[in-house]
Amino acid sequence: MTVPTRLGTDAPPSSPLTGGHQLPTLFSAGTTTPAAAPRPARRKGLVFGLLGAVGVIAALAITQLSANLGYDGAAAQYDDAAQQATTAKADVRADTADLRGTTDAGGTVLSVENRPLVVTDEVETALTAAVADGTAVASDAEGVLATGIAAVGTKPVWFWELFGAASALEQRGAEVILLTDDLAAVSTDISDARAAITESGLTLLSAAAEAAPGFETAHLSARNDAVIALRNAAASVTAARTMDGSAATAYLSLQEAAARVIATESEELSEKAGPLMDVRLEIEAFARSLAPGVLLDFDWAPTVSGAGDNGSMGGYTTWWWDDPGRATIQLSNSVAEQWPAERSKALVAHEVGHAISVKCQGMYDASTQDSIEKWATAWAISMGFTDDANGVWAYGYPPQNYIDAAAGCR
Repeated sequence: MTVPTRLGTDAPPSSPLTGGHQLPTLFSAGTTTPAAAPRPARRKGLVFGLLGAVGVIAALAITQLSANLGYDGAAAQYDDAAQQATTAKADVRADTADLRGTTDAGGTVLSVENRPLVVTDEVETALTAAVADGTAVASDAEGVLATGIAAVGTKPVWFWELFGAASALEQRGAEVILLTDDLAAVSTDISDARAAITESGLTLLSAAAEAAPGFETAHLSARNDAVIALRNAAASVTAARTMDGSAATAYLSLQEAAARVIATESEELSEKAGPLMDVRLEIEAFARSLAPGVLLDFDWAPTVSGAGDNGSMGGYTTWWWDDPGRATIQLSNSVAEQWPAERSKALVAHEVGHAISVKCQGMYDASTQDSIEKWATAWAISMGFTDDANGVWAYGYPPQNYIDAAAGCR
């Protein structure tokens, strides 16, 4: 059976006939699979995320580096400031020790109770004030020196720690710089205090030493050894250039020597006490006037060299060539009993002729006793003492060349 056909597109049986063409969804020569839709937004987000992470890491790295560099710079500056402060502390510590020594020396001088060689109140007051000021300055210096200088310490790791530590170092560095300034100021104070003590102390010492010659003159009866000790002590004090333990010791020795001068004079005067004391002292002064510059000790006895009784007179002299020239003259009491007779003066002049040999060494032959006695006799004659008690009676008349030589010994 023939089925009639209709040109066109078949439609589903249930669909009404429509006009026009209905195109297929996809033209293809074969079978195809639908393509997946692209996702560009997700890829861009990943890229931006990676870039952001890299930026954060870079920023953190830069921050860490900056923190390290900042800390290292702060640490270096602190180290430099700490080193300067440490050096300054060492200098001030040494200077403070020196100042302590100077104040101790001044205090020792002021603490001497027995001071025969007196100085003016003004001189002593100046040293007292300088020592008090120096003591205060030393105490202030000790306080500054007690300020500690901390070490830099262990370097932190992370930037947030490094920033904080660097800031702390800068603050500590500023404090250390202030400490250095304080140490410089203290150093100046120490120098001024030492100078003041030294000046006032040496002024006091010099005043005491300068008083020694007058003190010696006021105590003529002191023994030679005490007078020599006084002179040596005065020379040591005069030579002092700094106020230290040596200067203080020299001052103590000077005052002790002066005290010894007084003590030996008292002993000598006690030995010479009695009815003849005034005459004895007059004879001693006469002998000293004949030989200025020669230290003379005198001993008195009833008899000397076997003479002194029945109107006789005796004398004996011992002298030392060393410096200063000194001698001890022994005289019998009869010399004082017959004073001021010319014979007494002549005998004393003979003994002084021996004593003054310390100033005339090499001017005569001192190898024989006879020559020694002829010299003393010649010296008495050269001084105008012509009584035979000048040595002529005991030793004979000396040769003229001795008299001429003795005239040049004064």
